[in-house]
Amino acid sequence: MKRHYVCRVDLKFPSSVRVTPIFLLLCHVFLSPIAGFTQNSLSKKEVKAQELAANASRFFIEGEKALVLGDLEKAFRYLEKASEFAPEEPAISYKLAEVLLKNSQAEKALSYALKAAAGDPENLYYVLLVAEIYTSLKQPLLAATLLEKLTTGSTKNQQYNLELASIYLNANEFDKALVALDRAEAYYGVREAFTFQKQRIYLRKDQLVKAVEEGEKLIASFPGNPNYVLALVEILYNNAKLDQAIQLVKTEIAKYPNQPELQLAAYTLYLEKGQIAQANTFLLEAIASPDLAPPSKAAAFQGLLQELKTAERDKLLDKLEVLLKEMHAEDPTVLEAIGNRRKAENKLGEALELYKKSLALQPKNEKLLEEVIVNSFDAGDNYGEVAKYTSIAIDEFPESAEFWFYEGVILSGQKKDSLAIQALETALRLNAEKNPQLSQVAYSTLGNSQYELGDQVAAFQNFEKALAINPTDEQVLNNYAYFLALAGQELEKALDMAQRVVKKHPKNATYLDTLAWVLYQLKRYSEAAIHLDEAIKIEKTPSGVLMEHYGDILYRLGKVEEAVGWWKKAKESPEGSDSLAQKIKDQRIHD
Repeated sequence: MKRHYVCRVDLKFPSSVRVTPIFLLLCHVFLSPIAGFTQNSLSKKEVKAQELAANASRFFIEGEKALVLGDLEKAFRYLEKASEFAPEEPAISYKLAEVLLKNSQAEKALSYALKAAAGDPENLYYVLLVAEIYTSLKQPLLAATLLEKLTTGSTKNQQYNLELASIYLNANEFDKALVALDRAEAYYGVREAFTFQKQRIYLRKDQLVKAVEEGEKLIASFPGNPNYVLALVEILYNNAKLDQAIQLVKTEIAKYPNQPELQLAAYTLYLEKGQIAQANTFLLEAIASPDLAPPSKAAAFQGLLQELKTAERDKLLDKLEVLLKEMHAEDPTVLEAIGNRRKAENKLGEALELYKKSLALQPKNEKLLEEVIVNSFDAGDNYGEVAKYTSIAIDEFPESAEFWFYEGVILSGQKKDSLAIQALETALRLNAEKNPQLSQVAYSTLGNSQYELGDQVAAFQNFEKALAINPTDEQVLNNYAYFLALAGQELEKALDMAQRVVKKHPKNATYLDTLAWVLYQLKRYSEAAIHLDEAIKIEKTPSGVLMEHYGDILYRLGKVEEAVGWWKKAKESPEGSDSLAQKIKDQRIHD
């Protein structure tokens, strides 16, 4: 019974690589069951050829395996060895070039790629690899020459016209790029990418008519697509062809009436011509359309809000607002836009309510979150309410130094000083001194929280950092001077800081109190009394701290009865010190 054997060689060439007879001989050498009988009939030359082919195949396969595994050095060694046994085999040269190119050795790869292409000039992959290497070596026109040969004179390989056009564009060979794009369009049909690229070239060549023709061709190929109309309108508008742009939009609206995007374009164009009544008609039609997306409507509303305030503008805004509320009362962009109108009308409370409703629907709005946080401070909202939004902000935008800063300020105001320190240190790290104002206030607030936790050294270091950025910050100067006075440290420095602040703000009771207390620590009691007396007169309802300090100063001046009277007043407030009761009982200060 005769056996049947199948000859099989597992060479992993690219699909278009042609396997030459030198490799096919392996079937007969290694897989034929009668190889042992027929070899005696082969000449020495034929036997040698079989051995070379076998070795070349073995090393080629090992090289392919190494390449698949990403070991480029090993792949090159195996393929180089394969080349020693079959130096004229194009497939081996191709693979060597591929390995070298992957290993960023384009110059060395070029010679192998050229050898492969010369050995098999009809192989598309070999030619494309040479072109890729030329491009890598910044010799794009050489690559273009090869691609031209592939794409001209035949209907095959037309897909490479896009790559060819890209090469010509990068080389500023615009006329050649146009030819390649025309060939691509003939192959694929009219496409947006081809049209827009050709328009850019024509505009660069100052050939507006050609650019417009390309736009018109695209519109005709895809009737009813407003995006292509808008693209051409933009070109006409940017080139001072306002009337032509209006005519185009009117023509398209006549053909396809329900296109609110084009109605918005008509609004803008007529507005530019100063024809306000016609412009507003188109705007109302666009906003009333259920087919226009709410964000587009909100943007148009916001745009009108930026226009010069007139009675006519406000009437139109009223009409648009009614439409927006009727159709999109729960859209976050619409709520934000109406909120912006309230803010422009100085109705900050109403604006904040609308902003908060918007954020409840879409919290990933960085600008609006900051708007709510900052304006909540201005509106006098309590810290707990503002903290809701700083918490949302750092969850949604954890890399924002600003939101960590706001979080730290809120926590410091809530006397959650340990958490405030963490937030402020995070803000300073993320800010990395990019925003000096943020750093300055963060150092100041950080110092306050550290002082509250008893870390006086760190607090004073951060006050110094804050003053290094802004030496005239009154709040930092005041707090630092006061804390130094309480600690009895660097009193002359504290006096200088306190005097600078009071000189600038002579009617600020808090600053006068700080200066008085520094003078008290310097035992300059008469001067201290003058400033504190002024502070008491300024404050309609003096704080417990202010009254206790006044009592202390009067006591040092020997006015014990008056001092006790002020201590008693201070005790009635929640702000007096723990030693007040003892002072009143003993009618003296215990040093």
